[in-house]
Amino acid sequence: MDFTSYIRDINDFPKPGVVFKDITPLLSDPYALQKASEALLGFTAQMQIDKVVGVDSRGFIFAPMLAAKMGAGFVPVRKRGKLPYETISAAYALEYGEAIVEIHKDAISKGERVLIHDDVLATGGTASAVCKLVEELGGQVVQCNFLIELTFLKGAEKLNGYPIEALLRY
Repeated sequence: MDFTSYIRDINDFPKPGVVFKDITPLLSDPYALQKASEALLGFTAQMQIDKVVGVDSRGFIFAPMLAAKMGAGFVPVRKRGKLPYETISAAYALEYGEAIVEIHKDAISKGERVLIHDDVLATGGTASAVCKLVEELGGQVVQCNFLIELTFLKGAEKLNGYPIEALLRY
């Protein structure tokens, strides 16, 4: 299925010069949502996954669905100060600023096989930080899944050779 017609460009958001890829049209269409979920699941059909990490906030949309279908646990990675238990954190730069993400320190056990999911791979800062958190806890990053990869921003280069899949590439 061609998902491009379900992605809306928003110019100058969140700041001038940025073209934001809005996924809400895809999310609001039941058929597109189902097909996108199936396609993302298809990227991992032959993999054994113990945990699916969803990245705050749009990564939370598909990651729990994927986890449920795979028989895996779901782990949220959130912006600093949003998780209630003890955390570890990683700082990173993104295309329009800086941020810190956190994960519960007991969310992933040593040797667990982890799928990381987020909506967009842009500069790779967020995904790289999440991979570091997973590995710091002893997990093995099996793959990074995205709805969209903005290839011109070369974010895959920051992911140190981790397998990457995306439904759409711009």
